[in-house]
Amino acid sequence: MAASFNRVILAGNVTRDIEIKYAQSGTAITTLGLAVNDRVKKNGEWTDETTFVDVTFFGRTAEVCGEYLQKGSNILVEGRLKLDQWESDGQKRSKLSVIGDKMQMLGGKGDGSGAQSNGKPRQQQQSSSSYETADDIPF
Repeated sequence: MAASFNRVILAGNVTRDIEIKYAQSGTAITTLGLAVNDRVKKNGEWTDETTFVDVTFFGRTAEVCGEYLQKGSNILVEGRLKLDQWESDGQKRSKLSVIGDKMQMLGGKGDGSGAQSNGKPRQQQQSSSSYETADDIPF
């Protein structure tokens, strides 16, 4: 069997204000929407195609998202893909999302990206893959 590799790096804009929830263990959890644009040429004209991706962060990174991000903030995310599957009303459903391991705020002062007063973006990187028990994982 061939080896596999599951890493994703995305840069885009947060689509909604951040809402933090807490697991019973006290671990902070947030899922944010990220709009990622790609320029493509259609019929001789360049257009933007937007892809909307849900990204889930845990622990301190989730708390930093709640403190410094808002709708419109520009961020860079590194993480891994996760496929959720379930059945609803007899229909099989699935959703591909990202579990964020690292997050970096992009942009400058006054652009809603959580920049410090000196205009340099704040940076937060933290692994979010440690859980006390399987009950702490919200999915």
